[in-house]
Amino acid sequence: MSQSRLRSAVCGLLLILFPAQMMLAGETPSAMLYTNGAAWLNGSVVPKSAAVFSGDLLQTRPDSTASIQSNGSSVMVLADSLVKFEGPTIELEHGAVRVTTSRGLTARAGDVTIKPAADTWTEFQVRDVDGRVQIAANKGDVTVQDDKGTTTTVSQGQETTRDDTTDAEKKKKKRRRGGAAWAASGGIMSSTPVVVGGLVGIGVGTVWIWTRSTPPVSPSCPSTPCE
Repeated sequence: MSQSRLRSAVCGLLLILFPAQMMLAGETPSAMLYTNGAAWLNGSVVPKSAAVFSGDLLQTRPDSTASIQSNGSSVMVLADSLVKFEGPTIELEHGAVRVTTSRGLTARAGDVTIKPAADTWTEFQVRDVDGRVQIAANKGDVTVQDDKGTTTTVSQGQETTRDDTTDAEKKKKKRRRGGAAWAASGGIMSSTPVVVGGLVGIGVGTVWIWTRSTPPVSPSCPSTPCE
């Protein structure tokens, strides 16, 4: 059975068992995905609804959105976004998500982690574009933790911005910029010491060849050496 057919079968089964599973177990190991427009799940076009599991990668187009529904949590994946579903965590690779949860669902963007400050209904939005993470607490407070382990609280109605790159990545980018500037200033073959050394070497070689070579034969001196 192909992967698409297997997902369709699981999706249909979950649609039937989803309410019962919520009542009996109180939680689900997976979630349901509903799309509004074209979207991709693990690189394949997803139908109107599908089951998602931990590790699945979801991508929306600039003209589409998607919704991930699980027990006690809802994640709206906005247009032109790339997210990874990891069960209790949503990893935002690019774009934006709006999270509504009473189960403490966490969102992560690079090295920035966002989660509800209390076990109550909380709604927050996270946008990650070009390494800049914008967090808005729409309902309830959220905590924001960066790569250094520093945790701050964003109160309801407030916004904040973080950089999702680590110090190592920042240093790497800086080294790359330094290397590019060095390359732009000219390679090793265009440096002054190398040019001067090359000219001296050519001159010495020419003199050595001239002094060691046999005098050429001329009509006035047919023999060598000339007598």
